[in-house]
Amino acid sequence: MTTLCFAFVNELTYRALVWLTYRLAAMFALGLPLVLLFWSAAKREASVVRLLSLYWKVASLMGISMLLLIDERPLGYLTAVVAPLLMVVSVWFWVDLNEELEELPAWRPLALTVRLWRWALSGFALVSVTMTATGLRCVQQSGSADCQAWLEAPQGVHGVVETVFDFVFGGQWTAAVAAFIGYVALVAYLAGLLQWLLVRLPRQGRVAGGF
Repeated sequence: MTTLCFAFVNELTYRALVWLTYRLAAMFALGLPLVLLFWSAAKREASVVRLLSLYWKVASLMGISMLLLIDERPLGYLTAVVAPLLMVVSVWFWVDLNEELEELPAWRPLALTVRLWRWALSGFALVSVTMTATGLRCVQQSGSADCQAWLEAPQGVHGVVETVFDFVFGGQWTAAVAAFIGYVALVAYLAGLLQWLLVRLPRQGRVAGGF
């Protein structure tokens, strides 16, 4: 009896940590950078707009992970680990953008918020990678309660999208369709990443340029 209670408490704790990871992602990986993108566009801060444009290109891998997890595809657990690492790299990697951001007056609200966000995103990535790495066992064992915890948020979002899709277009948005779109998007993502690694990086180095 004691063992069962301990296992139940552990299961609830793990589920709470998984949901905390998703909530932090909604705040620091989705909500705040979206606000910063509109804010920087309104203020016409070109360096911040370029940084966030690059960030959103890289961060799309997190959305791809959600699409794959909707249909319980094992690959989604792998991309969920890689996504936050690439996202952090995308906001610190560029030499020219780092220099331009350093030149912005530190007392200005936008510049200060961007600096704080980059550090907050780095902290989130550490938490996210630590948690999502524990989900890698779900690649082989997808039926456990711990694995189901990772599927709750994607499938909840799927339910909302399914309702909206049916209302607006009168069609069906199924888990299989989401996974198919996820795979197509992943192929395009990998093609773009390889093109950058093999062509642009050797040629331009850590300079964002017009990328």
